[in-house]
Amino acid sequence: MRRMGWIVVTGAAAIAVLSSAFGYAAAQGTGTNSLGSNTATVSRCDTDGITVTHNLSGSNVISVAVGSIASACGNASISVDVNNGTANSSGSGTVPAGGGSMTVTLGAGVAAKDGMETDVAISGP
Repeated sequence: MRRMGWIVVTGAAAIAVLSSAFGYAAAQGTGTNSLGSNTATVSRCDTDGITVTHNLSGSNVISVAVGSIASACGNASISVDVNNGTANSSGSGTVPAGGGSMTVTLGAGVAAKDGMETDVAISGP
């Protein structure tokens, strides 16, 4: 009988502790029940596109030539990322004042593969 009393007391204590924890959680403020979003117009300095050419050393892409950059992009920052699915590398620079073309050297060579992804971002000026 003494063991049964101990089980009942322990069970009651566990229920009291757990129910108070749920009670505290229910009392916490949650702020608003909505997510915020907005839209903004992002201007482009180049509206007709650019050209991208991989420069190889052996079978590795070591730099990327970017051409047909509009003069409106002059002095903007440019970054290039090359990803072959296994390895990736990136490089950055500043677009020449009159636009045109430039070569961005990658931090490390990336093996050229079919389906390789090259991302170019121009921000600014």
